Amino acid sequence: MAETRIREASCCCGALTIKLSGDPEYVSSCACQACQRRTGSAFGVTAFFQEEHVVGQWGEATVFERLGASGKPLFFRFCPACGSTVWWEALARPGRIAVAAGAFADKDFPAPQRLIWADYKASWVEPPAGAAEFPRSP
Repeated sequence: MAETRIREASCCCGALTIKLSGDPEYVSSCACQACQRRTGSAFGVTAFFQEEHVVGQWGEATVFERLGASGKPLFFRFCPACGSTVWWEALARPGRIAVAAGAFADKDFPAPQRLIWADYKASWVEPPAGAAEFPRSP
């Protein structure tokens, strides 16, 4: 029987970490303006895991709350020392943990299967080959 992979995501300084078991349920890229501002990039890439896959969380997180397009709040966990967003929960998607894919610092991390909020993407942003593209949230 194959051993379950443990994945670790952390902030830039390493003070805030989350560990998860297995592979993400799915990986999504998002070009909405909130993700652009959160990441300082043209889009964000998020790995979604079922809540029961969380092995543990370490370090102190500062929480930032904002309303999503659903009208329900999102709770972002970021490091108070370096400011890196590591994970968040969206009340519109109960039972899931969203983790910033870059926080895994894994060159072999799965590619996004979709690009959402494409109406807001920079003209040079293209989804990975075979990824679905949605003008807003699917």
